[in-house]
Amino acid sequence: MKEEIIIAGFGGQGVLSMGKILAYSGLMEGHEVSWMPSYGPEQRGGTANVTVILSEQRISSPILNSFDTAIILNQQSLNKFESAVKPGGNLIYDGYGITTPPTRTDINVYRIDAMDKSVEMNAAKSFNMIVLGGFLKISPIVKMESVILGLKKSLPERHHHLIPMNENAIKVGMDIIQKMN
Repeated sequence: MKEEIIIAGFGGQGVLSMGKILAYSGLMEGHEVSWMPSYGPEQRGGTANVTVILSEQRISSPILNSFDTAIILNQQSLNKFESAVKPGGNLIYDGYGITTPPTRTDINVYRIDAMDKSVEMNAAKSFNMIVLGGFLKISPIVKMESVILGLKKSLPERHHHLIPMNENAIKVGMDIIQKMN
């Protein structure tokens, strides 16, 4: 098993933390893991992305030009990374803010309306966990128990009371993701 993932969007959408939680989850299951963030000087509003690799074998390089899965949270990231998904791979996008949806037919395209759902749930900060849930539905590379341990590891202890809300958000994401092609 080896999964090469890019998660991309605006700063403040939880892109880096989603990648970190996924990486910690892989570590909890004994996988080899790479987590490589990339972001501009802006903390909120600028673009950010993170490459996560989970593998049963040693990872030779964290630098990738193509991905098994792209999780896309804004139009700029879709424009940049749609072509980098390997044929037969998965592209997951949040419909909010995407004006031109993906057009490739040689990949699996999924839409998750996580922003709309997080607003509906009055839990805007759970947006990234809804997206993570959608990803885990189509690519169950780590177990839910490992994700909860990953949340505990990555969240400061003062925020551990939010873990049940985040677990619920992951389950919601698993329910609302839709295959588009």
